[in-house]
Amino acid sequence: MYFNHFIIYICKIITNTNVKMVLEIRIGNFFSIKDEIVLDFRAANIKSANARALSNNLFDFNKTPILKTIAIYGANASGKSNIIKAIRFCNALVFESHQHNENTIYNFQPFKFNGYSGKPSTYFIRFVSKGIEYEYSYSLTQQKIISESLYFYPKGRIKEIFTRDERLGKAKKEKYSFGDQIKRPMDVAENTSEKTLYISRASQMDREIGKEIFNYFHSQFILDYVGFGASAIETLSNQNRKQLIEAIKIADSDIIDVKIKVLKKAGKHYKADAQTMTLTVEDVVQDYLQIRTFHKASPSTAFDFLTEESQGTIKLFFIMLTILDVVKHNKVLLIDEIEDSLHPKIIEYLFNIFRTGIRAQLLCTTHNTRFLNLKNVRKDQIFFANKNQDGSTDLYSLYDYSDFRDTMDLEKAYLQGRFDAIPFMNDSNEKIKSLFDGQ
Repeated sequence: MYFNHFIIYICKIITNTNVKMVLEIRIGNFFSIKDEIVLDFRAANIKSANARALSNNLFDFNKTPILKTIAIYGANASGKSNIIKAIRFCNALVFESHQHNENTIYNFQPFKFNGYSGKPSTYFIRFVSKGIEYEYSYSLTQQKIISESLYFYPKGRIKEIFTRDERLGKAKKEKYSFGDQIKRPMDVAENTSEKTLYISRASQMDREIGKEIFNYFHSQFILDYVGFGASAIETLSNQNRKQLIEAIKIADSDIIDVKIKVLKKAGKHYKADAQTMTLTVEDVVQDYLQIRTFHKASPSTAFDFLTEESQGTIKLFFIMLTILDVVKHNKVLLIDEIEDSLHPKIIEYLFNIFRTGIRAQLLCTTHNTRFLNLKNVRKDQIFFANKNQDGSTDLYSLYDYSDFRDTMDLEKAYLQGRFDAIPFMNDSNEKIKSLFDGQ
């Protein structure tokens, strides 16, 4: 009961005047992803009793039910992390490409087999910003942008904002076409090189729709739970201090207070590499912030947060700080391997926060089969990543298995290999003993 009141309190301060969400993402020819895969947040038409009981897993947009969370399961090396990595790269390119020079080589790899290394990689996203639906897409190689387009639905009907195809000629007027939404659009085109996304340059040149799309990707689509940077962590900690402490208490932590001191001012743009996102929390904050925690057993004794708290507590602190902001402002969050360093009950708690939120969305990968329970999740919220014979990643939903009923044991079926997406090992005693034969 206390948990529900806590989340409702957070969500009540948000109005419905700035509706934003992701509806669909399509990716092709990135890393182990060969052919296009689809992640659809628009809910399927499931009429089972279990699905009807899970209304908190959805919200409505223009009479269309939208999923709040999607979890991707798969074996190690199946490519599920590559899905997250590709989305991070593609989104980050929107708010970084205006900085690129002629020597820029994009930091992603296309699929390496079957001749795909020479083919363009593709990205498509359908999303909503300020209550209006957009379709944005582009294709590229490691050396240049090939095509780009933006459409929207201002009155429920699709309308072109711009399209671009670098293969159509040498002159800008041959490559571009425009609707009537961008002022002096060719001025932007003349300043857009093959290394730069047009929408990124349009934002830099103060075009309203360019700024709208830029801000959606930069501020609405959170690429990882450490993606804020040190200065934002300080700000968010101060803004959400009471809620943060209460949220950590709900998770059975005995921390009763947190104090943050600025050691030196952080730069404006401090983030992980768009390809690998390898920076840890310590990398982000250790030179900029001093964080002290205080515990119930001795309220006056300060703990150095980064060196004296457990890795699980550190991760919970920062992921909770991020989730509070995401849920309060109805953002989208990507997390790879959400269970890392966290107890399954804590992960369940994080899912519950999104269920209780209004329009916040979570896309994550996980190995934890405990959450494969159709009493808690809908079939269209579960996706599987599987490695094909040619080494490529396939992605499909549990909803695709029409013969799998809600009354069946999903966890057991998954571990038995019903949906593939698990490692198939020969780990018999004889096989393991053979590893050491001759030593």
